[in-house]
Amino acid sequence: MFGKLVQRVAPIAVLLGLAAKTPRVQAASRPTYIPSGVSKDEQVAVFSGGCFWGVQAVFQHVKGVTSALSGYAGGDAASAHYDRVSDGNTGHAESVRVAFDPRQVSYEQLLHVFFAVAHDPTQLNYQGPDHGPQYRSAIWYTNEQQRAAAEAYIAQLTRAKFWPRPIVTTVSALGGFYPAEASHQDYATLHPNQPYIAINDAPKVVALKTQLPALYRDTPVLVSDTPKEAKMREYTKPNDAELKKTLTPMQYKVTQHEGTEPPFRNEYWDNHEAGIYVDIVTGEPLFSSIDKYDSGTGWPSFTKPLEPANITTKTDRLLGMVRTEVRSAHGNSHLGHVFDDGPRPTGQRYCMNSAAMRFIPVAKLEAEGYGEYLKRFQGESAKR
Repeated sequence: MFGKLVQRVAPIAVLLGLAAKTPRVQAASRPTYIPSGVSKDEQVAVFSGGCFWGVQAVFQHVKGVTSALSGYAGGDAASAHYDRVSDGNTGHAESVRVAFDPRQVSYEQLLHVFFAVAHDPTQLNYQGPDHGPQYRSAIWYTNEQQRAAAEAYIAQLTRAKFWPRPIVTTVSALGGFYPAEASHQDYATLHPNQPYIAINDAPKVVALKTQLPALYRDTPVLVSDTPKEAKMREYTKPNDAELKKTLTPMQYKVTQHEGTEPPFRNEYWDNHEAGIYVDIVTGEPLFSSIDKYDSGTGWPSFTKPLEPANITTKTDRLLGMVRTEVRSAHGNSHLGHVFDDGPRPTGQRYCMNSAAMRFIPVAKLEAEGYGEYLKRFQGESAKR
């Protein structure tokens, strides 16, 4: 019934300039397309600004952006499906995960694109013809630097009265990003004559070209163009019953209930073998032995993540102190905390729980499906 109603209304809406989104393909299973890994020279930003078709199209035309993937942020993995998100009660917002090369485009420049042409940040829980909290304006930061930059940028726009109405964009820690169904990827490019795209999204790309020509590129970077070998597997979190069967009591306590294992009495604090550390729950790559060091704390410590896209942070006020908690992006596993007392060049100490991770030595990377990381160890000698 709803589909027929939209088909009847669409021609009128086109004439009025108010085209609404037509029903999209609904999927009963988890999204099958997973974003490519982020290289050591790339960073990740996540934005929500209404329908992800248009936001994705804009960022696909920005110089320095290496991928822009439509998906969902703000809710959990179980509800990250279009048919559920469209109900408006999952906590999710239609979002776009932007991987970018900071040597070519800065996070602040991406913020400029987001606020200037990608959407209207003064529209609360809607964007153009699309209404509901799933279309809200939001920035999902992956580290404290992004949080500070986003808040400062919004404050600057507010002081300058760039918009006639108050900005309602929220700034929140990214708890997880879930790729949308394949039918939603590259949608604006693949359907340029669809009324919704022509009216609501194509003008945004034109605005990028005319208003920010230095950032514009004519050929978009498309999801469909990503080499197959560069795409990551699907990292899906099992249900709680399954986790209780597969995890040890300590692994379950640490990952699911923010527990902490004892120092110096855990599996990896003194591990010096070359390899990578993955989430014990999902298998998503987290850290590398290349960045591991002896912090003297009795827990495995790293100067930076192996895959920044697989790491999220949030403020932790437990135990009467303020700390920055580290969690895995896909599994939402508690991993540990990050502190600003690490060695150069990052100055950070990712203090992790061994129980939250599984170590894969270099010799087994290919066999276990992590062969793309072998090149990182070429020329690197095993740690001590």
